[in-house]
Amino acid sequence: MGAGQVLVEIQPQELKFAFELKKQSSCSIQLENKSKDYVAFKVKTTSPKRYCVRPNIGILLPRSTCDFTVTMQAPKEAPPDMQLKDKFLVQSTVVPYGTTDEDIVPSFFSKENGRYIQENKLRVVLVSPPHSPALEPINVALRQEPANEIPDSAVTCIPIDGVSQQEPANEVPILRNISVSDNVSVKQEPVQEITISKDTSIPNEQALSGVAEITPSHVGKDIDDLKLKLNNIEVKLNEAEKTIMSLRKENSAAVQESEKLQQEIALLRKKSAVRIQAGFPFLFVVFLALVGMTLGYLLHS
Repeated sequence: MGAGQVLVEIQPQELKFAFELKKQSSCSIQLENKSKDYVAFKVKTTSPKRYCVRPNIGILLPRSTCDFTVTMQAPKEAPPDMQLKDKFLVQSTVVPYGTTDEDIVPSFFSKENGRYIQENKLRVVLVSPPHSPALEPINVALRQEPANEIPDSAVTCIPIDGVSQQEPANEVPILRNISVSDNVSVKQEPVQEITISKDTSIPNEQALSGVAEITPSHVGKDIDDLKLKLNNIEVKLNEAEKTIMSLRKENSAAVQESEKLQQEIALLRKKSAVRIQAGFPFLFVVFLALVGMTLGYLLHS
C-alpha cells in the first residue's frame, strides 16, 4: 500500500458538540472504505476522560461505511473563551481478508514493521444549542447594524512531514445583550466577533504524543468476570449432570434388586404352599391309622 493513498474517507472533518452546562452532547462520524481491502480503524483522543467513543475500533469491509459516536461528558463549567484544544486521531490500515473485530491486535497500528497507516486528525468545536433563546422586540423598532470583524492575525503554523501548513481560524460571533424600552427606538450595538478555536496541525511522527487510547477497561473487566462466572456455572452444571446420571443408575439398580426380591418372595410362597398341601394328607392318614389302631385295641379288649 503506497504512502499517501486514501483508505478511508471521514465525514465530517470536525466534531461539533452543542455546549450546555451539566448536559451530555453527542455527534456521529462516518467512515467510508474507499479501497477493495479489509480495513481496520482505531480512534484515539487527547482527553479520554472527557469523551466516550463507541466503537473505538472496528473493521470496514471493502466499499462499505461505518459510523462511530462520540459522547462528551456533561461539563460542569464553561471552558475559557468557549474553546477546547482536544483532538481526535483516526488510524486506519489494511488487514488480511476475513479479519473480524475480535481479531484486531495493537500490532496492526504499529509503524515499526513498515505498515502503511492512514491518520486523520479531527478537532472539537463547541456550538450553541438549537433551542437557545433569541432577542425579541417589545413594541419598539429595532435596528441591527452589522458586527465588526476582527481578523485573527495569529495563525499557528506547525510543519507536517517538513511542509508548513497554514489555516485561518474560524470566527464565531457572540452577541451582547441590549436593553429595550417601551415606545423607544433602540438599535443593537455592534459587537466584535471572538475567535473560538484554531486548527493546529500536528506532525505525523509526533501526532498526539499525549494521546491515550480509548479502551473501555471497565467493560472488558465486566466481560471477563461474566465469562469466568459462565465457566464456573458450566462446570457446576456438568458435575450436576454427572451426579444425576449416577443417581439414575443407582435407582435403576435398586429397582432391579427390588424386583428380584419380589420374585424370590413369590417363589418361596409357592414352595411353602406346595409343602403344606403335600404334608396334610400324610398327617391325616397317620391320624386315621392311630385312631383305627386305638379302636381295634379297645374292641378286642
